[in-house]
Amino acid sequence: MNTLSVKIDLPADANLIFGHSHFIKTAEDLYEILVGSGVALKFGLAFSEASGPCLIRSDGNDDELKKKAERELLKISVGHSFLVFIKSGFPINVLNQIKNCPEVCRVFCATANPVEVILAETEQGRAVLGVVDGSKPKGVETAEDVVKRKEFLRKIGYKR
Repeated sequence: MNTLSVKIDLPADANLIFGHSHFIKTAEDLYEILVGSGVALKFGLAFSEASGPCLIRSDGNDDELKKKAERELLKISVGHSFLVFIKSGFPINVLNQIKNCPEVCRVFCATANPVEVILAETEQGRAVLGVVDGSKPKGVETAEDVVKRKEFLRKIGYKR
């Protein structure tokens, strides 16, 4: 077995959701969740089959994000995984709906940070061991940092 790391190339001004799913209808079900979110999301998604033709299945309402999701998921090359790129919204707008999708087994990360997928590779294929999401902490927030955090959340409309 070999271990390796694959960096996801995140499009500018985008967020991603990366997870594990188990059935061919994942692409259609995730599309329905995203398009029906009530938020004006632009998105592209890809799902990697783990049996049969083992194809990357994709959908979306933004061709550039869709093609990007296909390319990045092909780089990762893990069966039964999915990758969603979104713009004009945040993962928090759709994350619970995605986690409640019957095919979704796990969400590894939902972020706008740089992501590295840590993989194990065997003769059979690849598996996700985990993800590196962003950078390690540089310290503990101060009282000033708390004020900035609270102001930011209110500025972007997530707290009143």
